[in-house]
Amino acid sequence: MSGPLVVLVGPMGVGKSTVGQLLAERLGVAYRDTDADIVAAEGREISDIFVEEGEPAFRALEKQAVADALAEHGGVLALGGGAVLDADTRALLAGRPVVYLSMDVEEAVRRTGLNVARPLLTVNPRKQWRELMEARRHLYEEVATAVVATDGRTPEEVTRAALDALELKEA
Repeated sequence: MSGPLVVLVGPMGVGKSTVGQLLAERLGVAYRDTDADIVAAEGREISDIFVEEGEPAFRALEKQAVADALAEHGGVLALGGGAVLDADTRALLAGRPVVYLSMDVEEAVRRTGLNVARPLLTVNPRKQWRELMEARRHLYEEVATAVVATDGRTPEEVTRAALDALELKEA
């Protein structure tokens, strides 16, 4: 199966972008982020798409962005936090090298804070994050080849753990 060497999944703020870029650097491949693909294609921020068109419209864009990236990209790919909600997307991830970057709620609140660019965490971030994770954790685990905890670890330590988990050698 062609496609990405590594696909990163996990909640917002877990460090998919940072770890993804480090992984790509270590593996000597390109990094791609489906959220960035959507922003580039739409010419506006994800939070604006949520406000102007609603979550279902965003999820449709996300589903297509993920399918395109899985078909086209051979490096490290990071997916948006909610991409795993789609059953077709989960099916496309089957058999691929997927790393679920996990973190606990206190770490999530510390990292994401009250960031207005995170449209799903605007009212009560701690409660909303916990509810999102209750809805999504099993989906992240379902698609994951490996789970790497990020709590109390530097991006470099998480990158090393992901490489080890997938038994990938640095370039």
